[in-house]
Amino acid sequence: MKVIVAYASLTGNTEEMAEAIAAGAREAGAEVVVRDAYDAEASELDQYDGIAVGAYTWGDGELPDEFIDFYEALSTLDLTGRKAVVFGSGDTSYPIFCASVDIIEEKLKELGVELVAPGIKVEFDPSKDEVNQCKTAGRLVAGAVPAVS
Repeated sequence: MKVIVAYASLTGNTEEMAEAIAAGAREAGAEVVVRDAYDAEASELDQYDGIAVGAYTWGDGELPDEFIDFYEALSTLDLTGRKAVVFGSGDTSYPIFCASVDIIEEKLKELGVELVAPGIKVEFDPSKDEVNQCKTAGRLVAGAVPAVS
């Protein structure tokens, strides 16, 4: 099982989530690649069985600028049959909490992925419990445990 974790992080919070997801996938025996979405190509996702995509939410519910090119390039893919999880950090003081997670989930569903868990939304930096939730998501996306809905 090959898993890619692609993310956009400004303050390191979403990056911490990405690393925890990668750790969980590795614990499940997956070969894992972690990439900052700014340096990743969406077309790379075709090479992986499991996909974790994350981004912080910018402003009033937008995707971050450095994630836009990656997100737009997703439209060219058919990811049918791939397992995926979406994650991100945000701030509840804004009208839409962690809207990036919802936006990315919708896009991945359009592309045929099987979301193996509800999107993981964290305010600011992840707590110990939220890090463990991310590790579990990594095991899920690696196919080590059944999907949760």
